[in-house]
Amino acid sequence: MNSLKMPVWMSGANTKLIAAPILIIMMLAMMVLPLPAIALDMLFTFNIALSIIVLLTALYTVKPLDFMVFPTVLLVSTMLRLSLNVASTRVVLTEGHTGPDAAGKVIEAFGHFLIGGNYTVGIVVFVILTIINFTVVTKGAGRIAEVGARFALDAMPGKQMAIDADLNAGLIGEQDARLRRTQVAQEAEFYGAMDGASKYVRGDAIAGIIITVINVIGGLIVGMVQHDMAFGNAISNYTLLAIGDGLVAQIPSLIISTAAGIVVSRVASEQDIGGQLVGQMFAKPQVLYIAAGIIGGMGIIPGMPHVAFLFLASLLAGAAYLITQRAKNEPQIEAEVATAPSTAPEVEEATWGDIVQVDTLGLEVGYRLIPLVDKAQSGELLRRIKGIRKKFAQEVGFLSPPVHIRDNLELKPSAYRITLKGVEVGSGEAHSGQFLAINPGVVTGELPGVPTKDPAFGLPATWIENNLREQAQGMGYTVVDAGTVVATHLNHLITTHAAELLGRQEVQALLDHLTKESPKLVEDLVPKLIPLSSLQKVLQNLLIEGVHIRDMHTIIETLTEHAAYTQDVNELTAVVRVALGRAIVQQLFPAANELSVMTLDNRLERLLTQALQSGGADGAGIEPGLADTLAAQAEAAARHQEQMGLTPVLLVPAQLRTLLSRFLRRAIPQLKVLSHAEVPDTKTIRVTSLVGGQV
Repeated sequence: MNSLKMPVWMSGANTKLIAAPILIIMMLAMMVLPLPAIALDMLFTFNIALSIIVLLTALYTVKPLDFMVFPTVLLVSTMLRLSLNVASTRVVLTEGHTGPDAAGKVIEAFGHFLIGGNYTVGIVVFVILTIINFTVVTKGAGRIAEVGARFALDAMPGKQMAIDADLNAGLIGEQDARLRRTQVAQEAEFYGAMDGASKYVRGDAIAGIIITVINVIGGLIVGMVQHDMAFGNAISNYTLLAIGDGLVAQIPSLIISTAAGIVVSRVASEQDIGGQLVGQMFAKPQVLYIAAGIIGGMGIIPGMPHVAFLFLASLLAGAAYLITQRAKNEPQIEAEVATAPSTAPEVEEATWGDIVQVDTLGLEVGYRLIPLVDKAQSGELLRRIKGIRKKFAQEVGFLSPPVHIRDNLELKPSAYRITLKGVEVGSGEAHSGQFLAINPGVVTGELPGVPTKDPAFGLPATWIENNLREQAQGMGYTVVDAGTVVATHLNHLITTHAAELLGRQEVQALLDHLTKESPKLVEDLVPKLIPLSSLQKVLQNLLIEGVHIRDMHTIIETLTEHAAYTQDVNELTAVVRVALGRAIVQQLFPAANELSVMTLDNRLERLLTQALQSGGADGAGIEPGLADTLAAQAEAAARHQEQMGLTPVLLVPAQLRTLLSRFLRRAIPQLKVLSHAEVPDTKTIRVTSLVGGQV
């Protein structure tokens, strides 16, 4: 047999999408198109069923947000009742002369069964129901919703701060915090919507009275003028129909108003209304015993209905007795549980497995930056970090360790920190969704935003909104997003601390990679001429001064040539630098034939040479006064070079290069020290500053 397939437009998802438009179209049709009596019976029955469903749903909700669609239901149900009033009014006025069943069996039943066919009683009952709905239920529910909305809005900042505090303390996770923030916002919106929706119900009650009066007056006119009915027959027919129509609309309205009051007046807990009523009102047997005594005492008073009062007193006393017996049994059960033998979990002995290895490179982020590093949310920073490691390997010459990323609730929400072997080497803040406008020194104006500094290079910057991005670029700012800020800072620190990242394992991996291409080259050097530790130290010396080690062939060949004569790491580093001179110069002066450099004054050069001979390569022989003067003048010259847009490079004799590089490295990190031997013969030297002229 061929299975029947449901059309695509009738699938479950599509049915939900078209349910609301169909309901709106149906209400508009009821206002415009005449409906037969049988259709009115079905729609009035549906309206009553809808109100009962809404009331039961309100009773079984645990907290107001469980029925978040209630304001919309309130509005739609009110419009549905008004549409039915319009449709029934049309039928009552056009067919009311034919009898009390002209507008359907439902209206007739409410007109005869509920009020006994007496239109005077019907008017009184209708007015009482309307007053109860308008002045008591709806007004009270609206006031509660108004106050609830006000308090929810006032409490929102405190609740948000409490959520942030719980998140920073590690009591909740990011997912829970996001959910709680959403609930706080939804709660304020819910009470505000309920406050507005309750006005519809109040208007519905007023409209019900007006519609009923219009139906009575209009029915008298239509019956007596158009159908020549007697006054008594006309007022009987049309009043019963109008009252029945009003009651069949007001009773569902009263039910839904009651549901609204229940939803907004309850206090959120883990129980529904029924559980709270039973658990709180009938929890204390003393209350039931006292109530039974009072009711029983009233029942024995002469003239009182003895049966009703004494029967209810017996029920209350019996319920109190059952609750007392149950309360006596519960301590026994708890005592049995408490005396049951319990075995405490055995604490395991400490093992070597409890030692956690420190990550070489780590990135810790606050919870607002988690989307940048969350793979499930397509975190762009993960892709950038992969690109950083790839670029670092291509430019510097070895593969850096992987960056271990984790969230840190102790950090500020938008903060991050970068660690090297468990120690913080850099930190900053990055605001996700905003852009950092960095001032390179040539901007034409200021931008509104949060002033800060570029975490990588310390340049003045401002965090701006997305709509100011093009304006900032037009004013000369360098504009980058939050992910780029973190990635740039990480890249700068990795490059700065490249020497510390080159461990023995990385050196061995570098040699293994080189062995695949030139096995004999590596075999002749390590471990025949120098140990692996010495090679590591030479490479680290180069990286400390920013020299790339991509050209491992030249490095290995140079070391192989000179390692037979000396094992001093500093001397081996010096000869390797000479061999890499062309690459070093190109790294400092890309595509430049003329090198603009600083040099030493002849007198200062002689003094430093004497200090080197007397104090060794570590510079211990330099007098404190001379050292201070040298550092101050070198810093001033380097600043002058940077102001001219030139790379601060100090050109010195080969024997002084190591001494001055170590001495000036801490005071002037951006200054590079070259020796005359490292400059290729094809380059022209232009001296721009003289250091030591005032010594």
